[in-house]
Amino acid sequence: MDAVTLIRDAAIVVVAFLIGGIPWGVIVARLAGGPDPRSIGSGHTGGANVARALGLRFAILSGFLDVCKGIVAVLLARVFGAGAVVEVLAALAAIVGHSRSPFLGLQGGRGVSPAFGGLLVIEPLVAVLIVPIFAIVFLASRYSSLASLTGSAAGGVGLAIIAALTGQPPAYYVFAVGGPVLIWLFHHDNIARLLAGTERRF
Repeated sequence: MDAVTLIRDAAIVVVAFLIGGIPWGVIVARLAGGPDPRSIGSGHTGGANVARALGLRFAILSGFLDVCKGIVAVLLARVFGAGAVVEVLAALAAIVGHSRSPFLGLQGGRGVSPAFGGLLVIEPLVAVLIVPIFAIVFLASRYSSLASLTGSAAGGVGLAIIAALTGQPPAYYVFAVGGPVLIWLFHHDNIARLLAGTERRF
C-alpha cells in the first residue's frame, strides 16, 4: 500500500468518525425548542431518549439522521474505491463517533442507528430481516435496550451467515463481530440494569 492510499484510507475513517459524532439528537432538540435529551432518561442522545424528550415524530427524524451516519460512512469508502476493509473500519468509526462524540465531550448514543445504517449498505437483506426481530422484542418487553441488544446480535450472526454463503469479503466478518461488540459495550449500564431488574421500560 502506497502512502497516498494509506492517507486516503485514514482520512476516510477519520471523516466517518466525525460524521458519526454529529449529535443529531441534540441538534433536533435545539431546533425544535425542546429539552436536551441528555437531561432526561438515560442521558444519551439516541432515538429512544429523543422520543422521551421530544416525542415520536422528532425521534424518527433524529433516528433517520443517525442511520444516515452509517450509510454515508460506508458509501464514502465505496465512492473512493477504498475496499471492504476500509468500508468496515469506516462503519465502526461511525458507531464509535456516535457513542463517543467529539462534539459532546465523548458522550452520545449507543451506536445502534449508525450500525444499522452501515449494515443497510453492506448487506441490506440482513438489515431488513432484523427489523421485525427488534420490533417483536421491543413490543413484548418494552425495553428498547433489550431490543437493540437482540437485534445487533441477530444482525451479526445474519451477516456472518450471508457472508459465508455468498463469498463476501472476509472484512465483513469483522463488522459482523465488531458492530455488535461495540453496541453491547456501549449498553453496559443497560445490561447491568436488565440483570438487576431495574431497567427503564419505554
